[in-house]
Amino acid sequence: MKGRFVRHAAAAILIVFISVCAAVAEPVSPAVLKMRHKIDTYLENTALSQSHVGIKVVSLKTGEVLYARGNKLLFHPASTLKLFTTSAALTRLGAGFRFKTTVSADSPDIADGTLHANLYLKGFADPLLTTDDLSWMAVELKARGIERVTGDLVCDETYLDNNYYGRGWMRDDFSSCHYAPIGGLTVNNNCVVVRIRPGSGAGEPPAVTLEPQIPYITIKNTAFSLITSDEQNGSTLNVIRDWHEPDNVITVTGDIAIDQPEHTFTVTLTPPTPYACRLFSDILAANKIEVAGKMRYGAVPDEYTELTSYASAPLSEIIKDINKQSTNLYSELLMKTLGAELQSPPGTAAKGIAEIKAFIKQIGMDMGSVEIADGSGVSRYNLISPDHLIGLLSAVYQSPDLREIFIESLSIAGVDGTLQFRMRSTPAEGRLKAKTGSMAGVRTIAGLTATQDGEAVVFSIMIENFVVDPGVITDIQDRILVLISSFSRNR
Repeated sequence: MKGRFVRHAAAAILIVFISVCAAVAEPVSPAVLKMRHKIDTYLENTALSQSHVGIKVVSLKTGEVLYARGNKLLFHPASTLKLFTTSAALTRLGAGFRFKTTVSADSPDIADGTLHANLYLKGFADPLLTTDDLSWMAVELKARGIERVTGDLVCDETYLDNNYYGRGWMRDDFSSCHYAPIGGLTVNNNCVVVRIRPGSGAGEPPAVTLEPQIPYITIKNTAFSLITSDEQNGSTLNVIRDWHEPDNVITVTGDIAIDQPEHTFTVTLTPPTPYACRLFSDILAANKIEVAGKMRYGAVPDEYTELTSYASAPLSEIIKDINKQSTNLYSELLMKTLGAELQSPPGTAAKGIAEIKAFIKQIGMDMGSVEIADGSGVSRYNLISPDHLIGLLSAVYQSPDLREIFIESLSIAGVDGTLQFRMRSTPAEGRLKAKTGSMAGVRTIAGLTATQDGEAVVFSIMIENFVVDPGVITDIQDRILVLISSFSRNR
């Protein structure tokens, strides 16, 4: 697949380039001129007066550039960077690639229900691993007749490095599950659910519980209950993991009315391995598997016996979570897995980025003209242009091996993912498929649509440096995308 994709992709970029050059010599049709003028009027919005705007729209049928402005400039891509990570992984790892998690022992000696060895839980960067999956592995151990372990429970995260955050990430975001730590042994997105119920009376602290219950978390609860909530502001609860603290301290502040329902929040834990290890220890105990030794962290030895393993869904399914829901942790784990699989463990950002850049070079793009700092787009150090996104999407579209899988991973306008509530009841609904990106002062989108005539079109819109309501920016983008989707050469 890899060789065929590279050949198709390089040819696609060459065909688009030749077509564009040929199109320059031909007169622009009145329909295209009319659309360009309409886009120009949308971009005259005063909300963009201090902003940088980059747009490119290209016909995949003819290679004609239907619109371009600032398309060679570099922008913060935000989550549109995930298009590079997922397409590189599909090409270089294959759509059928699966992550795994294993339970092993350093001795095969099992007698009378007792494993005379240390027990090792090793993660291979599975982004989807959950409590239920760990429970399944414990049941498998029980089915093998294991009821007691004489040694330690050892948890191994060495498939990836222990640099849990990307270069250029903002530390004050670390509490949010959108910025979960990146670890080789990851479970439940490295997050816990915090449930808050009102107290029994005014002035009483609300009840705070965790799911799952992890003993090394400290709760600082200074919130209080009110008789009724402020009608304008409602609950003012705030739940964060204080990144200033060396340990996992979750702080609850604000207020909640005694007549309000339970509130839920998700908060990250760090580092990730103790969370997974403690959870697995508790699950073993719940399944009546006694571990006589202690819980510790280390690598599986060279000589080992695998007792059970769990495999994730295939990569073709996982990239749907990444591109439709824009899950940063999954993309970062995938990026580091590229480095671990194609070079050697431990997977690192440097190795993963090198593989993404090698992919960019193989499809005929200039890797020296981009800056990639992570796999998800969270870092402010990332810099790419609309041209880069157009080149990538054009290459993928021309690949018969990857086109359908990749396009199915994108959000569909008005239907699902990050586009579920955008462009509804317009010609773009159900037709336009794209990846969005957002961070403070940045809104980007790149993908494909079909015109009213059924002509396939690829687009990229990147807007940054604004302080207005982000909804105003997305509305401008949506107007442009609806216009493209309703474009007809016959009008």
